[in-house]
Amino acid sequence: MSFTAIFFFVAIVGLTLIITWWASKRTSSASDFYTAGGGLTGWQNGLAIAGDYLSAASFLGIAGSIALFGFDGFFFSIGYLVAYLVVLYIVAEPLRNLGRFTLADMITARFDKAKVRGTAALSTITIVLFYMIAQLVGAGALIQLLLGIEYWMAVLLVGVMMTIYVLFGGMTATSWVQIIKACLLMIGTVIISFLVLAKFDFSIANMFTQMATETEHGAAYLNPGLRYSNGIDTISVLIALVLGTAGLPHILMRFFTVKDAQTARSSVIWATWIVGLFYVLTIFLGFGAAAFVGKEAIVAANPAGNMAAPLLAQALGGDILFSFVCAVAFATILAVVAGLVLSGASALSHDIYGQIIKKGKITEKEAVKAARIGSIIISVISILLALGAQTLNVAFLVSLAFCIAGSANLPVIIYTIYWKKFNTNGAVTAMLTGLISALVLVAISPNVWNPEAGKAIFVGEPLIMLTNPAIISVPLGFLGGLIGTLLSKETDEAKYREVEVKAQTGISVQDVSH
Repeated sequence: MSFTAIFFFVAIVGLTLIITWWASKRTSSASDFYTAGGGLTGWQNGLAIAGDYLSAASFLGIAGSIALFGFDGFFFSIGYLVAYLVVLYIVAEPLRNLGRFTLADMITARFDKAKVRGTAALSTITIVLFYMIAQLVGAGALIQLLLGIEYWMAVLLVGVMMTIYVLFGGMTATSWVQIIKACLLMIGTVIISFLVLAKFDFSIANMFTQMATETEHGAAYLNPGLRYSNGIDTISVLIALVLGTAGLPHILMRFFTVKDAQTARSSVIWATWIVGLFYVLTIFLGFGAAAFVGKEAIVAANPAGNMAAPLLAQALGGDILFSFVCAVAFATILAVVAGLVLSGASALSHDIYGQIIKKGKITEKEAVKAARIGSIIISVISILLALGAQTLNVAFLVSLAFCIAGSANLPVIIYTIYWKKFNTNGAVTAMLTGLISALVLVAISPNVWNPEAGKAIFVGEPLIMLTNPAIISVPLGFLGGLIGTLLSKETDEAKYREVEVKAQTGISVQDVSH
């Protein structure tokens, strides 16, 4: 590794540790730890959401996918971007008005039962662990490639850094790490995109015309069909991306870091613009890598194409830009896993320990201590699972996390806000049906079973051919909530009307004095 690369890596690590030290001085209560005291502004939270959402899979994976498969690689960009419309119009404002620290807080605003909170916490922890394993395994392989260190050392490096951020700085440190990461990521992406466009004489029309003949695929490179030939499977993947985002715990948790619903809405608008601009620019990253790096060099560096963006940076800007982009990728990984640790710890410490085991009778000091212990537990479990999964193909766990979030969390969020007959039985049934169906369907899918050794976890014939079962499990989640509700006689329309008003206005009946 060059001196330039070492400089950028050390600078990012040093800067994030200074932020953590600064944040630790401002983290003394449970509210500080989980939600940064609700003090972030709209633009700050918007940048932090973008930093939380734009993972290494987005930066490195999509650029590589577009470079290798053209239009089909851009499918993911479309899905990730459209997902924010669901978040903006359906989830953000009611969630901020009803919740406190976690998704379970929002649901129990209407159904104050331990089994509802426990099921929501189970769903959250499952999603966080699957997402975390995929991120840490990917991070280990990537940093091993970038820094030339052993896989276990790379996983431990990321694991220790994320634990330090969360343990000492809580949500404040995590948010500012994500804000800095989002800024660095956008700076790097804009610079590379500018250099690519300059190669095409600053003409987008010239770029598309040239790309029709630049690769071995010819004009087919600009049309769908190179990677996804199964239309149903493609639709299922997009359903998971679009609907799953609105149920991801670490994204939902970000709406509790602002003071009111108006700021929550503002932060989604900021995030949508930033995320939208980034995904549009992935076209330049992908096309540039295909034209100026070439398929052979990209695949030789990493068969999945994850090194396309760094190699493009090296081809266009030499070692300085290459080192900067690698450091940005490192910061990207750190920011995402820190957010995941925090959301997992909130479910474990706040929901299960504080609200179920201690029944809410817990002091502020005990709550902060429990939050820090929960962060360590989530981090240690994730690191151990990632160390044991080095040789497994676990990339599908990210899309599985989206699938569970869309199948288990989104139905109960929508029903809680908009259906007056929805009840406790329906809430538990919706979450369990979505969670279990997603897990079972993935367990019999091509991600787990493949006749060819090395292509999946087990050798054998899959029972279904969907790589992501969201097209089945999401409707099952909604159906489970419907049937569960109809099978129970429990109903409380007065409570629903109270929740309905609070969800739309933020005003509780307890707040009304006249």
